[in-house]
Formats: sequence, C-alpha cells, structure tokens
Amino acid sequence: MIRTFLALPVPLPVVHTLTVAQHRLPLSRPVPEENFHVTLVFLDSQPEPLLEELHYALDGLSLTAPTLRIDGLGTFGGNDPDALYARIAPDPVLTALQAKLAQTARRIGIAVKARKFVPHITLARFRKGEMLPGTLASAIGALGPLTSPPWTPPELILTRSTLRADGPVYDPLASYPFRF
Repeated sequence: MIRTFLALPVPLPVVHTLTVAQHRLPLSRPVPEENFHVTLVFLDSQPEPLLEELHYALDGLSLTAPTLRIDGLGTFGGNDPDALYARIAPDPVLTALQAKLAQTARRIGIAVKARKFVPHITLARFRKGEMLPGTLASAIGALGPLTSPPWTPPELILTRSTLRADGPVYDPLASYPFRF
C-alpha cells in the first residue's frame, strides 16, 4: 500500500514569499519548504496495481493548467487550530481540474472522500491546544496581507507521502505535463 495524493508544485519565488511569512509568525512546527504543494486529491493508501491504473488514466487525460495566486492566510481546526495555510484564490479552471481528477480516481475504484475543495498550501501544523486563535490572529494581523503574483504550474504530480515522527516526507512518483 502506498499513501499518495495528486498535487501542483509551487515555484521558487512563491516558496520564498511563504518561507519569509513562516519566519515572521510564531510557528513551532513549520512545514519545510520542500513540502510546499497544492493538494488537489488525497488518494490515501492504495495498492500499487491500482496506482498504476490511475497513472495510465491520468496519462491519457488532456489537462488544462490553472492559474494560481495566494490571496491570504487561513486555518483549519476552528477554535483549536491544527494547521495554518496560504489560501489559493478561487479559479474555475482549478476547481474543474480538481473535480476531473477526483472523478478519474473514483472511476478506477479509489474511494476519494467527498469534501469541500479548499485550495491551499500548508505552512504549519499545530498540536492540540498548542496555538490559541487570538495569538495566531494577532501575528497574522501584524504580518499584513499575504499575496503572490499569479503563476501557472507546469505539471500535475502524483506524490507518495511517507509518515514519520518528525513529519511527512514527499516523493514524486509520476508527473503529468499540462497542455498549453
């Protein structure tokens, strides 16, 4: 079984913007810059033959590249935040791409959970009770607006996620260039 997801890479200028923001915020567990990505579909743990079938299905798709842009910060976890993220601005091409990829995965037998798609780049994770919402809100306010120029990712990446005590390690398994 291989734990995987489909994601978009983040270009170096945006990585720089995000790491500067991380250093200016009180984050005890920042995500390493090499792990920055935009998850489109989390596939969970799948047997290798099913991932191979997915690979061939994805390879046969005509995929249109979305335009991405950071337009602020957000948190997951409500009053007990468990993650801080850079929000990706709404883009109909991105939403359509995510839906197409989820549908492709389901068609070959991968049980993709139905949840609202929130495009983002995770910047930090928090343990239960570690970050008070007010403390984080004050720090975010002091940072000011986080934005980036638009960018177009060159490819979609099928990524392996190996969980470790010090955080996940991501390895690309395959890439699918966008057609421009």
